Amino acid sequence: MRLQHCEPAAARYVTSPLRVPRPNRGTARMTAPHTPSPPMHESHLGGLKRIHQGKVRDIYDVDASHMLIITTDRLSAFDVVLPDPIPGKGHVLTSISNFWFGKTRHIVPNHLSDYPLERAVPDAAERALIADRAIVVRKLKALPVEAVVRGYLIGSGWKDYQATGQVCGIELPKGLRMADRLPQPIFTPSTKAAKGHHDENVAFDAIVAEIGAPLAAKVRDTAIALYRFAAAYALERGIIIADTKFEFGVDESGALVLIDEAITPDSARFWPVDTYAPGSSPPSFDKQFVRDYLETLDWNKTAPGPKLPADVIAKTAEKYREALRRLTA
Repeated sequence: MRLQHCEPAAARYVTSPLRVPRPNRGTARMTAPHTPSPPMHESHLGGLKRIHQGKVRDIYDVDASHMLIITTDRLSAFDVVLPDPIPGKGHVLTSISNFWFGKTRHIVPNHLSDYPLERAVPDAAERALIADRAIVVRKLKALPVEAVVRGYLIGSGWKDYQATGQVCGIELPKGLRMADRLPQPIFTPSTKAAKGHHDENVAFDAIVAEIGAPLAAKVRDTAIALYRFAAAYALERGIIIADTKFEFGVDESGALVLIDEAITPDSARFWPVDTYAPGSSPPSFDKQFVRDYLETLDWNKTAPGPKLPADVIAKTAEKYREALRRLTA
């Protein structure tokens, strides 16, 4: 699976003096205000320096130990950021990530901090535009790997299986169909490509060579544990998590920390249980609706991207909102 919509975290997370936060007590402080923020294609803050702009997220420097991450409503497809925002997308992604960060603290710590948003962005008018899409996180050293876990055979994994019978060097049973559930979840890491380039699936040995055997094993085991927990939880709420990617960093002590986003429609494939049928690509709660539309156009999949019709924008926004409702209701 090439999750091209996820910008490389290595450009965003840097080593900094470790400040151990108070225990993460949930996400109430980061939940959306009653009035949602207006659609946002790009953020602009007067008091902070923007240090990185990815396909979806804008990153600002807060101090030596903290960063502000704003999840915009930008949507990328085929590695091209489209000109139209999807209203509410940033709020949905932030809310789902915070939900999973809270649910999975028993498996691995995450990058959320207790640094108040009011302190990071003291201007009330600016803060109102980002309050439901912003988090303040610890600065950590990002690991140069996309930790992809697959529970079902789809995407680039399906293509690799058709060609070789394997995914990232892992031999799979013969005769599997597209979207079949795998006997057990598999860890299929990929490289972290620069913006505008494709991530590439690699064998586990390549990750060992990159970060060392003990840390590679920790990343693999933690990613699979996170997937198993989230997949079981989502299934009870009518969602199949077909696969997902995680990103990790380490703190000054070398402890593994979950960073970036967590099991959102941008970093995972969410399928509704009631329409799932192996043998074809199931409908999903993500931007697949946009991809399908773009495939009907005479577009060479290079920038600039085409504008989206109003109905495509509205239906895509609803797909994201439905994922949030099902998971957190």
